[in-house]
Amino acid sequence: MTNQPLFIGLVTDEDGKSVESGFIGSQPCYVINDAGFRRHVPAEQIDRAVLAQMAEMMKGHEDILSEQTAKMLGQNDPFSKAMIEQQIKNIDQQFEALMQTGMPDEMRAYLGMIGFKIIVNYHGEIIRVEQPGASGGDEGDDE
Repeated sequence: MTNQPLFIGLVTDEDGKSVESGFIGSQPCYVINDAGFRRHVPAEQIDRAVLAQMAEMMKGHEDILSEQTAKMLGQNDPFSKAMIEQQIKNIDQQFEALMQTGMPDEMRAYLGMIGFKIIVNYHGEIIRVEQPGASGGDEGDDE
């Protein structure tokens, strides 16, 4: 586990106040201000729940995600697409590595700039994850 929460600066409480970070011993935590009482929630609990939601959203869309990623990287050949698609299919392993190494500050800043936000209650349970640009369903699909 890393020495700081993955999504530091991207987590807010239900009132829209930014959640701080701290430690219980050496365990990183999100610190939620509950009317002056500082609740320490293990970061791993929130981080893994958010990553699980992200993985669930990706399932079934690996081909589209790999195609778009390859285009963004300028690697629009079949071998690159296949390699990227395989990485996306094994996203759980990628997320586990992320839990071990941590998220680069630049990535966290980028997520904040695009409006990514995690809203938690005072017990550290995720109320919702706001991901601008993420599809809310299949309403627009024509078959």
